Amino acid sequence: MGREAARALLLIDDEPAQSRLIAAMAARAGWKTFTARDGDAALAMIENGSTPIDVVLLDCWAPESATGNTLSALRVAHPNLPLVILTARTSVAAAVEAMRGGASDFLVKPIAPDRLLAALDAAANGKAGELRPMAEKIGTLLAFDEIVGSAPEFRAALAIAAKAARARVPVLIEGESGVGKEVVSQAIHAASPRARRSLITVNCGAISPNLVESELFGHEKGAFTGAFDRHIGKFQDADGGTLFLDEVGELPFDAQVKLLRVLQTGEIQPIGSRAVRHVDVRVIAATNRTLADEVAAGRFREDLYYRLNVVQVTIPPLRDRPGDIPALTRHLLSRIAQQPGLRGLGITDDALKLLMTFSWPGNVRQLQNALFRAAVLCEGDALTFGDFPQIAYEATAPAQGRSAQNVPNAGGVTLFEADGHMRTLEDIEADVIRLAIGHYRGRMTEVARRLGIGRSTLYRKLGELGIDHAA
Repeated sequence: MGREAARALLLIDDEPAQSRLIAAMAARAGWKTFTARDGDAALAMIENGSTPIDVVLLDCWAPESATGNTLSALRVAHPNLPLVILTARTSVAAAVEAMRGGASDFLVKPIAPDRLLAALDAAANGKAGELRPMAEKIGTLLAFDEIVGSAPEFRAALAIAAKAARARVPVLIEGESGVGKEVVSQAIHAASPRARRSLITVNCGAISPNLVESELFGHEKGAFTGAFDRHIGKFQDADGGTLFLDEVGELPFDAQVKLLRVLQTGEIQPIGSRAVRHVDVRVIAATNRTLADEVAAGRFREDLYYRLNVVQVTIPPLRDRPGDIPALTRHLLSRIAQQPGLRGLGITDDALKLLMTFSWPGNVRQLQNALFRAAVLCEGDALTFGDFPQIAYEATAPAQGRSAQNVPNAGGVTLFEADGHMRTLEDIEADVIRLAIGHYRGRMTEVARRLGIGRSTLYRKLGELGIDHAA
């Protein structure tokens, strides 16, 4: 049996029904779940060692409680064991306390299966969690002139969106996950004649396929098994305003047919109702796929595609506009500083240089999550290279199956100044040490061994070179 199929999850939870639900979700990705009712039982199970635990999932966490004490005890006894928090608390302050207590990630109930599995996989592989609930909390509505970014392709996309905002026509926003499609949709609504009415957001990918039609168009009491009450659909909620259909490419074919009819006629018919209701809704759709390719593959209706794609806005990924990262970083830090338990922080030039060299597969959302995590754990007045060990590791690690010598800029150390002269040996040495700390994820004994120096010498150099928060 491969390692992937043998991964072990230790769930600390005293509710059997919840435990069975989590275990069923985890089993989809090959996780075997062990359950402990409290912290003492969990510690005993880990100490027993009969089954090595890959990740601990602590349910119903709250600071200054028994579960809060469990987090502290686990972190002291097993500092390298990934700990993921699952809680109903949605505040940023709760996330800050959990992260400072040693949590690897912070999940908010109810949790979608794909989000849970992604968090477990990231924790097991030593990657920083996404902290997506926190990214959503920090988000604020921005007008077009407040959106940060000066790259020509990005500004061109915003110009198209701003021009389309004044019309009633549907807009299709394409771009990778995390590029800011929802931010652009909010700006379109805010600049439109409908700005005083509601902007309703629906994540089509997060709705069960058998509930999509009910969510969008509503249903009458008794329309189907489980329909105990009448339900108003999102189209009716958005009447007079704007409906944002995120991940529209995930819609089932049956729902695509009904969506097309609404766009053509402006009429909705709730499930189980004979009455037809007219609605005045402006639709903005977004997708991380290329819908033209989905149409060619037969997964998306061609007629619906053309109805949605009256105006197309394509948001470029963050890796294609690295020059925007410094301004975007400072903007995000200013928003993070407004959250409970956090404060204003600067960022050093070496840290900014690192962020600009990273490819950011998760785009702006990933950048915000990385900054949030670093801000939570930072003890100084500014974020430094050492506050981003995971980013440094991923930015400098050789590609799988290739040697470091064959990777362009694998070392990430600049030898020459802009004027063509060599940099000082002290500056080069400082860069090498920072890269080693990132590459070995802050394991200082390993850093010292790989650099061929003693641990005490390494710490002396950190002081001499002014490298803060390295450990």
